Amino acid sequence: MREQNAVFCSLSLSRVNGRGSIFFADERRNFAMTPTLFDKTGNRKYLVAQERLAFVGAALREDALVASFCVTLAITGARISEALALSSERIDRGNEVIVFETLKQRRRGVFRAVPVPPKLIKLVECTHDLSEQSKKLWPWGRTTAWKIVKDVMGAADVPDNFAMPKSLRHSFAVEAIQNGVPLNIVQRWLGHARLETTAIYAEVLGEEERCLARRAWNSLDSIML
Repeated sequence: MREQNAVFCSLSLSRVNGRGSIFFADERRNFAMTPTLFDKTGNRKYLVAQERLAFVGAALREDALVASFCVTLAITGARISEALALSSERIDRGNEVIVFETLKQRRRGVFRAVPVPPKLIKLVECTHDLSEQSKKLWPWGRTTAWKIVKDVMGAADVPDNFAMPKSLRHSFAVEAIQNGVPLNIVQRWLGHARLETTAIYAEVLGEEERCLARRAWNSLDSIML
């Protein structure tokens, strides 16, 4: 099979009627394994809004170099390797964006601009001379950066089972979609090649769904202590 990234080949379902399903063996379709925001034991892989806020608060109590790195991950949803690859010229102060190279594409040189608040750019400027165009913003390797993020999550009391950099990427997408950012915009910010990958974040339980659920048990609430 050509596809190596968990893609399987399935027979194409042509029609379902009273006599059963009819398949045509010569028509085949590729389906990607559906990503999920829960691990094998049912634990979520993303931070809720309060945990994300606590992480940023804990990061801002660290030195400026650690703070700028952690807050960049939280605000942009970038992969840790994409943030570590940033150099000074990728901070566009005029447009208030950070330009990331999307490192999971099949080819190099695919860039995306993610809007950021001016306060984040000022935070980065506190520890870097942005006129040094080719200098990397953060000097660490991936292992060190991963440990830094995990330590800050520990300081923020984020549960250990999802205290990892990828959780910040997931929580960025979840919060953006739940606050009305269109799916195709979130796709662009995350650097997803397929909209179907971004769509998994729309399945997370939001406040609107919680309000609907309350209608189902509202009449019982008064007798529950």
